[in-house]
Amino acid sequence: MKRPWLLTLVLCALAYSCKKDKDSSMETNINTSFSEGKQGWSAAFAEYSGNNPEIYEMEEGLAPLPAPLDETKQSYRISGSNRSDDLFMYLKRQVSGLQPNARYEAYFEVEIASSAPDSGVGAGGAPGEGVGVGIGMTVEEPVAAPDENNFYRMNIDKINQCCTDGTDMIVAGNLANGGSEYVYRLIKRTGTFSATADAEGKLWLIVGTDSGFEGVTTIYYTKINVRLKQLAQ
Repeated sequence: MKRPWLLTLVLCALAYSCKKDKDSSMETNINTSFSEGKQGWSAAFAEYSGNNPEIYEMEEGLAPLPAPLDETKQSYRISGSNRSDDLFMYLKRQVSGLQPNARYEAYFEVEIASSAPDSGVGAGGAPGEGVGVGIGMTVEEPVAAPDENNFYRMNIDKINQCCTDGTDMIVAGNLANGGSEYVYRLIKRTGTFSATADAEGKLWLIVGTDSGFEGVTTIYYTKINVRLKQLAQ
């Protein structure tokens, strides 16, 4: 006795398996915890005067998490004093091996240690809600360069402080950590952004903060996970 339903079931299972393998091959995952170093990420700053950069107190590098968090864990620390009312502090990393000229959607999951409480008070804006967290992707490497007045500006259209998206980045939240005191707590910010890879299958990832708070902001990136999925042509 023939059992056509059995053959149909086998064919469906094979088709599903092939589709699953294809979907998996169209994804690229970048998972960074900084426990093993910078892992391709580098930090930089923008929106500051090159005439007196020392007043911005710009610092970056690997460092242990601050108390009361787990001080045995390594993170990427970045810090600056917002003397320009718009200091931009960012991390970037290039991704290669993508499909040339293909469109990609990236889901970002960023974990940050922030000491800014909810509804804090500060000049220019709150230290939490007044500092936007942005994510984005670009073909061109994100770089800050001096203009005719020796003021360093980005070559991409970044976010503007807490609330305004750019062409190359979007706001994924702010630095308010959900607490009521100036104590470091872990926060998670997520978002999705799309861009087209270049002819060599490369894109730049960028994560950063843009400040309206006119004071010192010091944060620790503990995790940056990015899942890139190729979109249908």
